[in-house]
Amino acid sequence: MSLELNIKTQKLREIIQSMGKVLVAFSGGVDSTLLLKVAQDTLGDGNVLAVTAHSPLYPERELAGVRKLIRTLRTRHRLIESNELEIPGFSKNPPNRCYHCKRKLFGELLEVAREEGISCIVEGSTLDDDKDHRPGRVAVQELGIRSPLKEASFTKMEVRELSKALGLPTWDKPSFACLASRFPYGEKIDEEGLRMVDEAEDFLFGLGFKQVRVRHYGNLARIEILKEEMQRLIDGPLREKVADRLKEIGYRYVTLDLQGFRSGSMNEVLR
Repeated sequence: MSLELNIKTQKLREIIQSMGKVLVAFSGGVDSTLLLKVAQDTLGDGNVLAVTAHSPLYPERELAGVRKLIRTLRTRHRLIESNELEIPGFSKNPPNRCYHCKRKLFGELLEVAREEGISCIVEGSTLDDDKDHRPGRVAVQELGIRSPLKEASFTKMEVRELSKALGLPTWDKPSFACLASRFPYGEKIDEEGLRMVDEAEDFLFGLGFKQVRVRHYGNLARIEILKEEMQRLIDGPLREKVADRLKEIGYRYVTLDLQGFRSGSMNEVLR
């Protein structure tokens, strides 16, 4: 590791050490997995609790990954049920949707923390998360949730580098955002649409594509994959196979975004 990353890692440990006992909001992604690992190594097993929200916005494959990681890390873990579709106005998908979602989630985590006698809740945001439209950050700040990776000035790339150095299997895991992010603002979010997105992405991942988003426009699917993987999809029988399967799922039109995968592409209309 570079000297700079060593310095940031030491700062991260000092920040976590000062908390004494923490609840980690654990999604099983690259950032929260590193945060959980460092918290566990710094504070010891008895002072760390990982909590994951089981929600319609997160695929079952992600939950399966969480369970596998928890077994690997041998961390104390709680699974809570959370349904964002119950939030008034959430299904209308306003631009500040993420604020209401995070407000609900971390409100529930605060209740768990009180039950467990834990004063600090931490989550995995990094410096890079300030570069995009992130209304959920406002809720995090309002509720006093800490972001140690950001406080220690970690970037996404540095999170992956340290994760690899620590032997974490998530170091090269594709980035993931909740399924609500597949809907353009103003497009209704409902269980049927979430099902369609989940099944379509699961199918594409099953074909071996490394990074996938299926953006949902009612009966039209806009597929985002890495540019270097486009030719594989366009050429040969795979193109028809994908189109046929997504139509079985419920889409009438199936398109490929020629700009390729880009995180937060639905926010482009806000700029």
